[in-house]
Amino acid sequence: MSEYVRVDELNIAYGVSGLKEADAPVAVLLQGWGTCYGLYDPVAALIGDRFKVVQFDLPGFGASEEPKEPWSVEDYADFFLDFLHAMKIDECMLIGHSYGGRIILKLTGDPKYAGKIVTQRPDARGTVGREGDRDGMESPIVVPRLILIDSAGIPPVRTPEQKRRQLSYKMLRKVFANKVIYWLFPEIIDDWRSRQGSEDYRRASEIMKGTLVKSVNEDLTYCLPGIRQDTLLIWGENDTATPMRDAHVMEEKIPNSGLAVIPGTGHFSFAENPALFAQIMNAFVKDKRNDPGCSR
Repeated sequence: MSEYVRVDELNIAYGVSGLKEADAPVAVLLQGWGTCYGLYDPVAALIGDRFKVVQFDLPGFGASEEPKEPWSVEDYADFFLDFLHAMKIDECMLIGHSYGGRIILKLTGDPKYAGKIVTQRPDARGTVGREGDRDGMESPIVVPRLILIDSAGIPPVRTPEQKRRQLSYKMLRKVFANKVIYWLFPEIIDDWRSRQGSEDYRRASEIMKGTLVKSVNEDLTYCLPGIRQDTLLIWGENDTATPMRDAHVMEEKIPNSGLAVIPGTGHFSFAENPALFAQIMNAFVKDKRNDPGCSR
């Protein structure tokens, strides 16, 4: 059963599993677009003997409240920092699937967050304040490693046919916005509008449609060279939402990264071949229980 925490004036659903000790290392899971955090319970269970695992629904997903207006990836990154502080988490491993990975790329690679997310705890002589933070009082969050599963963040390469359809859509949208034309053909235009966009877009509320548009149009490739965490990339070989091309770009540009491909799986590789996924995860975190970089 979910609990709730108030963050940025929104009620956020979350759950905690795994180790119960107060000083247990923490892992936080960030979900994919439009999912509920419970979908990732099998992932949490894989590491529950080594971590306290925190799952939550992003604003607009699952049982959490929607934002009051469409959010950008940066808005979600800012929110996530506030969520970590509200949960009193000052050090954690981050695991992100799809859209969750997009937020992690922004948070760990964008220069804006350079003083807010660090790979190790500053020593007593170092500066521990978060210069440029909204209240200037919070300490940085220590994030020593990342796991990105079929992560979003790289813009798609559009085929000539896709470009043609996009141009046609923009032209028709402009024509159909004319009130006189809509008055003449309301049923035809409503039917056309109902069939546009991805399934995620069609099922979303108006606020979340705006959020999705802001997100998919943002290229986060520039963030990749700035990521200093040890990063495991897990990818479905047949993923069409975030294809293998994206995985290779991330592997090439993230300095301390490695790619594990799960054959025959798509965008939800962790659910489509859970046995192989478990082997990959366990190999990456098997020694982390005693790793000082993951203690709190």
